[in-house]
Amino acid sequence: MTELFNLIGSLFGYILWAAFFIVKNFGVSIIIFTLIVKLLLLPFSIKQQRSMASNARFQKKQKEIMEPYGKDKMGAQMEIQKLMEKENVSMTGGCLPMIAPMLVMLGVYYSVINPLTNTLHIAADKVNIAMNNLYALPGLGTSLSGNNYGQIYTVKYFNLLQGFFKDANGQPLFTNSEVDSINQYAGGFNFLGWDLLATPSASTFWSFMWLIPVLCFVTSVVSMLIMQKMNGTQMKGCMFVFILLMPLFSAWIAFNVPGAVGFYWIASTVLGFVQSLILNIYYNASIIEARDEAHRIVLRRQQEAEVAYIDVPDYVAPSQIQQAKKEANSVKYPEKKNKKKRR
Repeated sequence: MTELFNLIGSLFGYILWAAFFIVKNFGVSIIIFTLIVKLLLLPFSIKQQRSMASNARFQKKQKEIMEPYGKDKMGAQMEIQKLMEKENVSMTGGCLPMIAPMLVMLGVYYSVINPLTNTLHIAADKVNIAMNNLYALPGLGTSLSGNNYGQIYTVKYFNLLQGFFKDANGQPLFTNSEVDSINQYAGGFNFLGWDLLATPSASTFWSFMWLIPVLCFVTSVVSMLIMQKMNGTQMKGCMFVFILLMPLFSAWIAFNVPGAVGFYWIASTVLGFVQSLILNIYYNASIIEARDEAHRIVLRRQQEAEVAYIDVPDYVAPSQIQQAKKEANSVKYPEKKNKKKRR
């Protein structure tokens, strides 16, 4: 699975490096990069938004159905099943639009944490040798051993440790062009006073690196609550606490990893929230319901137009038939009435 994410990360790494090559700043390039990824995933986001709007409408109708049944859960369940068939709602229908962006997000994450292989596209065998040399250093190597951010630290300390990166023959491991690319990349990680190669847990208070995990948590929770309110869904009790666990877990990770990772999560959350606000204007529950109703009317008219027309005479009461016969006889034999009058 890691190989798959690295493959996706390598493909997206070209976009990240192109953005960095233009703006020369990792923070700005991450924002541009995330925006491009959001645009590429827009069809999945639209489908997911439509699914959320449909589910919100379904939950509203489901609540209306359950009220009259009271404790009759069996009857309510049967009616809900009929409603699901009528509304074409599937419990797993929204899974694919969520899984695909998740896979891409993990691929993007791997392009951020593995900048040497996935962004600068340096040969993996060279990078592995560099990692082994780095881990062999007393003190620094021990602190880095066992984590997944060795490539980020290699970029961070590359200018100081360049002389240690040699192959088995003692020759420089990286070419001159690769050295220039790494140094150029390492020089662009200062964004808004943050060193995105530094780790918040190992930074001083006045570096304000702790703001990165805090913003990771706040942006995630705020965007989640606002979108739930807009979609007409609310999480309470244990479910709400459970949903908070993921932002807390993300904040804890962002506190212990290089700031570049946490900053990507912040950018992705904020841009994703803005995208959801825009999509909600065009794909909210009310608009979806109006469009579906209009579609049903058009479909019903098409079905009626395809039915063959049969001319069925109107119903005529027996009394009306008798009256019509009398009038017809009076018109047909008027002389009989005249003779009766003369007598």
